[in-house]
Amino acid sequence: MGVLVVGSVALDSVQTPFGTVREALGGAATFFSVAAAYFTDVDIVAVVGTDFPAEHIEFLRSRGIGTGGLTVEDGETFRWAGVYGYDLNDRDTIDTRLGVFESFRPSIPSSLAESEFVFLANIDPGLQLSVLDQVERPRLVACDTMNFWIERNRPELVELLSRVDIMVMNDAECRMLAEEPNLIKAARIVLGMGPDAVIVKKGEHGALMCTEEGFFSAPAYPCESVFDPTGAGDSFAGGFMGHLAGTGDVSPENIRRAIIYGTVMASFCVEDFSVDGMASLDRIDIDRRFLVLRQVALFEP
Repeated sequence: MGVLVVGSVALDSVQTPFGTVREALGGAATFFSVAAAYFTDVDIVAVVGTDFPAEHIEFLRSRGIGTGGLTVEDGETFRWAGVYGYDLNDRDTIDTRLGVFESFRPSIPSSLAESEFVFLANIDPGLQLSVLDQVERPRLVACDTMNFWIERNRPELVELLSRVDIMVMNDAECRMLAEEPNLIKAARIVLGMGPDAVIVKKGEHGALMCTEEGFFSAPAYPCESVFDPTGAGDSFAGGFMGHLAGTGDVSPENIRRAIIYGTVMASFCVEDFSVDGMASLDRIDIDRRFLVLRQVALFEP
């Protein structure tokens, strides 16, 4: 069925204790798309500058990612730079240059207006709302956000939550939005704002889903080599939405299965810089890790 993603495509400069990359392919929509493309067709709506390397666009196309909604405008591409210490859960942003992304106003091509599965990656919630006004009766909409929007655009974010099916956010964002330190209570508060499910990403501690029916907790894949966590959350969302769109099944059981596939894609992402950890996988690699996670979580013989 395919999935539409709207978000950022960027050039990232990242330093960790295990290496450094300069102006590597990054951005929320990029990580999402590369992960989701292993499960279904993906179309991306984003903007880059005239300085964006042509080989990156060719790479996206080589993964089967539709770039008809990726516009090139005069100016610089969005750039982000960050540094991680040995605790890869924490990072310091040392540079953010929005470039053409600052004036990004998503325009959904008419050919994508009937997309059944839509993911609103981390952008201004006002822009996310504008996307929902341009798509026609999507079957499932999920979205992401960040602390900046929670602080600066809370009313629009709360309005957005009343119009989406699934909210995906990390634990700190969930607590901030709910204004509640207890994560379980916080997830329930966010659920009360409108979505059918709230999925809380907890990094190396896995993911937690809250619905009216209860909770589902998924472990993280036990990675022995972690080089760069940049984009892990977006890769999780890509695996999650990609599986749902690829199967066309939005039952509670399949949503849980999708969370595991999201966790698997995040595990590949963190094993290398940029999207390199996900760039050359076979489906058998993905399914093998899915089976490992199922065994990790199994508590009955």
